[in-house]
Amino acid sequence: MLLATASNFAQYATDSIYYGSYFALISLSLSLLFGVMGLMNFAYGELIMAGAYVMYYTRSWGWLAMIVMTIIIVTVLSLLMELIAFRPLRRAEPVVLLITSFAVSYGLEALGWMTVGTGTQKGVEPYPWLTTQFDVSGVLLSKLEIVTWIVTGVLLLGMVVLIKRTSLGIQLRASTEDFRMAQLVGVRANWVISAAFGITGLLASAVALLFTFRSGAIAPDIGQGPLLIAFVGGVIGGLGSLAGAALGGFILGVVLNVLQATLPLSINNHFQLFAFAGVIAILVFQPNGLIAIRGQFARTWWGRLRNRPAAQQASA
Repeated sequence: MLLATASNFAQYATDSIYYGSYFALISLSLSLLFGVMGLMNFAYGELIMAGAYVMYYTRSWGWLAMIVMTIIIVTVLSLLMELIAFRPLRRAEPVVLLITSFAVSYGLEALGWMTVGTGTQKGVEPYPWLTTQFDVSGVLLSKLEIVTWIVTGVLLLGMVVLIKRTSLGIQLRASTEDFRMAQLVGVRANWVISAAFGITGLLASAVALLFTFRSGAIAPDIGQGPLLIAFVGGVIGGLGSLAGAALGGFILGVVLNVLQATLPLSINNHFQLFAFAGVIAILVFQPNGLIAIRGQFARTWWGRLRNRPAAQQASA
């Protein structure tokens, strides 16, 4: 019984990490654009949709050509979003940018329903070598899960190196802190914002590839569900922090997967209700997110440590 329980726990853990990886990447993308130009890009879900349909129409080209075409087209579409829809409104109020992102999202989704979304249900079957499973001490792992972990880890590590070690990363960090001040000290606004959209397009193509292989079926609204979860997860972690947003998206994905796997059948269909109730509780007590909690905790204990010697001297 104990071994079975441990095996079930390990299975839940591996499946949850696999599920949470998608939302970590999406939340990271949302946070990047939010930090640079105050834009919450709700059209990100349509980038995932575009990637899914590129996969469908190029699936007969071979896996390498399909992946390359998906990355190129989704990244170019993201850059075109910035050039056509958001660049003319760069100095507009945040609410105008938000409304524009909704307009782009619903426009692209409607276009999808009128074109590629018609006819019979479309889908992309994962390659047989991706669905092969391994039994590791009672825990089933598929090659797709392993690939997802590797791709997510490489992309997150690549983002850390980009942000910390490159000139573009320094400009992105400066822009997320204070975009107006960054412009005054020489940061090129067009270059930085275009680069941010290009990076989010690259991440969206990776999410589209991994998520579509996992779900199989595709539709013009395929990106809306993951986008909502990642947005809420990013808010939990703190959209002002790239690391916090990725962490929040990952944690919410893990929690949702655990709830879906463990709740009784009578309420299993409402598993998101319990997760979002917890989100509300977190935001009521800490509106700035988990990273703010960690920062506040650290500052409090640092202040106590600094004040302790003074208090000891005063008592002496």
